[in-house]
Amino acid sequence: MPPKSKDSRPGGRSARVRAAVHQATVELVQEVGTDKVTLPAVARRAGVNPSSVYRRWGTTSALLADVAARRQDEGTPELLGELRKDLERAAVWTLTDLSRPGGVAFFRAEVAPDVDERRAGLRECLERVSTRFHAALAAAARRGEETPPLERVLERVVAPLYFRVVFSIPETDEEYARGLVTELCDWGAAAAAAQEPSLAQDTGAPTGQPVRETYAPPGDARPVTPASDTRVSGPGPR
Repeated sequence: MPPKSKDSRPGGRSARVRAAVHQATVELVQEVGTDKVTLPAVARRAGVNPSSVYRRWGTTSALLADVAARRQDEGTPELLGELRKDLERAAVWTLTDLSRPGGVAFFRAEVAPDVDERRAGLRECLERVSTRFHAALAAAARRGEETPPLERVLERVVAPLYFRVVFSIPETDEEYARGLVTELCDWGAAAAAAQEPSLAQDTGAPTGQPVRETYAPPGDARPVTPASDTRVSGPGPR
């Protein structure tokens, strides 16, 4: 990666150019769709030199991915200190991000026609969404709360939201997003309660002594163990 120039500092010329290009990109996506957005058109709308756009992003796909990443970072909700509420806020924010103008278009842009670009785009999208929910799970684990695996959260909360928004299924609203989290938490609690007696026998722990699941952050081989007694939260995904 080339060294940053003095213009790349926050609030500098580079930041202003990036903001103008991002705004122009969002406007063009809303007007003509991602398929018809070109770097020269973005440069004209943003009032910047096309060479600056080509030098920084290179391709339209790279620009769209950069805008998508920036949009997902904006307005990320703060943690409240309770797992269910924090997951609900993350789910509602994910839905809001997808539903705002251009949201689905940017997601579809990441699913590029080229196989390698598609895989990279989907991987980056998954990492961004995972980070949002990982923060809530890791904080809950540090407090000693029982936490579901991140993969289960993605399957039971994130995947349904993306599916319903992409295919424009009615009644995909904040109430639906919160309901997904409620089902996840209630299912995990019921499954954990049902398994406690057998887990106690397998681990040699006294009956009724919970065994709490360790939470491993994505990309980190070291699990976050919230307490000396650990509880497993139910069976694997259906």
